[in-house]
Amino acid sequence: MIGQEARALLTRLDRLRSFALQETMVPAAAFSVEAQAAIESYLVVRRRELRTRIHDYLAWLDGAEGRAAPPAYAQKRFVLIRLLFNALLSQFDIFSEAMSQRSEVNNGVWLSGLDVVSQDALALPGYYQAPPVICYLARGPGAAIRRARTRLPGGGNNPVSIIRIPRERMIGSGIASSLVHEVGHQAAALLNLVPSLRSALGGVDAGRDVEAWSLWERWISEIVADLWSISRLGVTSTLGLIAVMSLPRPFVFRVTPSDPHPMPWIRVKLSSAIGQALYPHPQWARVSRLWEELYPLTGVSSDTRRLAQLLEASLPRFVDFLVTHRPDRLRGRSLAEALAARERQPAQLKALYGELRAHRARLRKARPSLVFAVLGQARADGRITPEEESEALDELLKYWALRSTLDTSEICASLARARSSPTGLVAPALPGERNT
Repeated sequence: MIGQEARALLTRLDRLRSFALQETMVPAAAFSVEAQAAIESYLVVRRRELRTRIHDYLAWLDGAEGRAAPPAYAQKRFVLIRLLFNALLSQFDIFSEAMSQRSEVNNGVWLSGLDVVSQDALALPGYYQAPPVICYLARGPGAAIRRARTRLPGGGNNPVSIIRIPRERMIGSGIASSLVHEVGHQAAALLNLVPSLRSALGGVDAGRDVEAWSLWERWISEIVADLWSISRLGVTSTLGLIAVMSLPRPFVFRVTPSDPHPMPWIRVKLSSAIGQALYPHPQWARVSRLWEELYPLTGVSSDTRRLAQLLEASLPRFVDFLVTHRPDRLRGRSLAEALAARERQPAQLKALYGELRAHRARLRKARPSLVFAVLGQARADGRITPEEESEALDELLKYWALRSTLDTSEICASLARARSSPTGLVAPALPGERNT
């Protein structure tokens, strides 16, 4: 009976076929070639390992040692293998959920376009090799990430970054705030930012603000992700955060001891302060005042008001500490020096909007994260309506998805032509590849 159950596992394992054989989608909606290759390679290895273990078990079971073993011991060994099989199914489903949405009309191509945006927002040339990124939609107001190179259920390291995006935010520039925040978690891990900042926070003389600084230390992982989002998107990030944090008042002023997220009220104030530090402009003070008008401190408990005011008073010093921090992996550069970009300054974004609107084709050729920053700034300035913004991003996401697909197809076709050339010439190597 146990032997038959083990063989039955093999039959079910054989039905876990490559996604390329069972998922239907237009080419422009597909994962990037790098992501597909990483996922398929990972699952092939895991299936091969499990198949080997099952065959080894069957050989043991049919051998002299297995026939002499007590049934309970044979069952124990089989159950361990079945647990590994279920773990593999869990891993398969993680990727399958994201893959299956690529067959949805519009959503599939939009998600492929957001893959391109994510990859652009994650790029920091010279400091790390960015892993492939894939996006998928889910219910709820919050985004989340399963970072690359972290442990998957049942073992093994995740070969790609998987970002979950809330459906209710599709589409508009506000989606970028959540998306790039999650990208920031991946970037922080690649740069080892959270341990570096926590170590530096341990050496700060907080004085009478020790309560505030202990909270900044508790919240630092989410703060770093917000910093990354602001550096890439400017005020688009803070306005998107306001949309997410627009909750009933009790939630906006709640501090949960186990929650790594800052109290929503101070989180928006902190976002504005970081924006002012990276990209100085009067708009940040206006955004901060708007948030105070939406959620005034009047009516909250005296303890909550005291804590909010304490945190707000410590903001200038904490933000200066944050943006001037020099982690080892940035090789002497501060976070502000490595992340702040001249073209993300509000004046530059405003000028770019005028240029790109006059020459629509240039909008497609700009960096995707910069385009989101430009459109979000225009939305904040009242120069573009939500309807115009949504229409523009619909077109752009489809274009970025299509361009990425066609560019990859052309590279593959060029390599195929070169390899089949009668001259025997070797195709030129791609960046990071060596000819042999």
